[in-house]
Amino acid sequence: MNKPKVLIADSMSGMALKVFEERGIEVVQPGKLSVPELLDIIGEFDGVAIRSATKITPELLEHATRLKVVGRAGIGVDNVNVPACTKRGVVVMNTPFGNAITTAEHAMAMMLSLARHIPQATQSTKEGKWEKSRFMGIELTGKMLGLIGAGNIGSIVAKKSIGYGLKVQAYDPFLTEERADKLGVQKVDLDTLLSTSDIISLHVPKTPDTANIIDATALNKMKKDSLLVNCARGGLIDEAALYVALKSGHLRGAALDVYAVEPARENPLFELPNIICTPHLGASTSEAQEKVAVQIAEQISDYLLNGAINNALNAPSLSGEESKLLKPYLQLAQRLGSFVGQLTHDPIKSLSITYSGDVTTMSTAPLTTQIIQSVLEHHSSSINAVNAREVARERNIDLIEAFNDGKDAYPCRITVNVETESFSRRICGTLIQNQPRVIDVKGIPLESKLGEHMLYITNNDVPGVIGHIGVTTSECGINIANLHLGRADSGGNAIALLEVDAEPSENDLLRLQDLSDIQKVTYLHFPPL
Repeated sequence: MNKPKVLIADSMSGMALKVFEERGIEVVQPGKLSVPELLDIIGEFDGVAIRSATKITPELLEHATRLKVVGRAGIGVDNVNVPACTKRGVVVMNTPFGNAITTAEHAMAMMLSLARHIPQATQSTKEGKWEKSRFMGIELTGKMLGLIGAGNIGSIVAKKSIGYGLKVQAYDPFLTEERADKLGVQKVDLDTLLSTSDIISLHVPKTPDTANIIDATALNKMKKDSLLVNCARGGLIDEAALYVALKSGHLRGAALDVYAVEPARENPLFELPNIICTPHLGASTSEAQEKVAVQIAEQISDYLLNGAINNALNAPSLSGEESKLLKPYLQLAQRLGSFVGQLTHDPIKSLSITYSGDVTTMSTAPLTTQIIQSVLEHHSSSINAVNAREVARERNIDLIEAFNDGKDAYPCRITVNVETESFSRRICGTLIQNQPRVIDVKGIPLESKLGEHMLYITNNDVPGVIGHIGVTTSECGINIANLHLGRADSGGNAIALLEVDAEPSENDLLRLQDLSDIQKVTYLHFPPL
C-alpha cells in the first residue's frame, strides 16, 4: 500500500515536516510555487498544508484528483473555497487554538500602544524631539472594554484585560449568561456596547453577518474619544467610514492589524496620525507558528492514516478515541444505509433516522453522515463523509433525525426509513457482541448479520418455498453460509436473507426469481468488516 503523500505549499515551521515524516507520511515542501506550478503537481497529493498564501480554488480542485484534506495552519480560511472542497469531498481543517494566545496578546499590545501613543512617541524621540505634552495618554484601569466576539481569542483578551483593571462587556450571539459570568464579563447587545465602551476590540470571523459590522452608523454610535482595535479579520470595518471618524476626531484612535485588501501596501488610513497599523502580525510569533504547524501536520496525518477528523469546517469532528468507540456503530450505520440504498432505485424524497438506546449518548453526527453516504453512494459517484450532506441537500432530500428514549428489547437500535414517490422502506439494526445485525426489515422482524454476499428474497409465506430456494441454489452451485427468515403474518408476506460465499450470476438470480411464490430476488453486497 502506497504511503499518503502531502504537499506543504506555503512557508511553514520545519516541525511540520518532521511530524509528517515521523508518522510515515511522504511529504514534499518545494518552497514558493506559482499557480501554474501548483496546478501541475497538485494531482499527486492526498493532502495539502497551507498558510494564507496558497489559494484553494475550484480550478485547483479540478486538478487535485487525489486530494482528501486541506489543512490551514491558522484560523482564517479566506483563501480556501470551502463549498467547492465540500462538493469534491475534501475535508478542510484549521487550527483554531494554536495561535489564540499570540493573537490575543497582539490585540492587548495594540490597545496599550493606542492608549499611550507608543509608536508615534518612539518615532518622535528617534527624530531628536522631546514631545512629552504631545503624547498625553489615558489609563486603561477603570475603562470599559467592549468585545465584539467572545470566543476563544476574545475570552483570552477578556481575562487579560480584567487583569489590567478594565471592565469588560461583550456582544456575541453565542455567548451564554453562564459563560459570561464565568469570564467575568457583562453580556450586552451591539448598540449598548457601541455607545458605552471606551475601547472596542473585534474578535469575530468575517461572514455575511459580520462584514462591515463597524460601518458609518456603528462608528457614529461609538463614544467620542473612544478607541477601536481590529486584530481579527479584514472587512469587519468600513475603512472609508473609519477614515472619516478618525479625521474628524470623533474617534481618539484606531489600531489595525488586518485590512479589507491585503497586502495593504497603500491605504488612505496610513496618512492619519491617530492610527496604528501592523502587517497582519497577530499570529506572528515563533511559538505560535511552530504550534500551528505541528497541530495541522498531526491533524492531516490522523485523517489520512486513521480517518480521525479534528477542527474540520465541513465535516463532523471525530477524534481517534471517538473513532474507536464509534467503529462498530459506524459499521452498523454503513450496512443499514447500504441495505436501503441497494433496494432503492427511485429518487429519494426523505431520509429519516431514529436512534434508540445507548447510541443516543454518543456523537450521532458521524453516524448520520455515514448512513446518508451509504444510501446515496449507490446513486451518485464521488460521494464521501464530507460531501454526503451537501449531495442530499442538492437533491432536495429531507433529512429527519429523531431520538427515542423508550424501552427496547435491544441495548441500541438504529432505524433508517426512506421515502420515495412510490414507496416507503424501513430497516432496523442493532449491535450484538459489537457485531452489526439487522433486526427488522419493512416491519418484519428477523435477526441476521450482513455478510459480504447476501441474497434478499421476498416471498409469499406458503409451504415449500424455502425448499425450492435450497434446491435451486444447490443446482446453481451457490453455497449458503447462513439463512434467516421472517414473516409478517402466517400466509402473508415473508422475507429470507441468505449469506452466500460468492456473488451469484445474473442467470442464477433469474432462476431464483422464476420460482413459484417468489416476489423479488436481490443480490446485496457489503464490504467485509
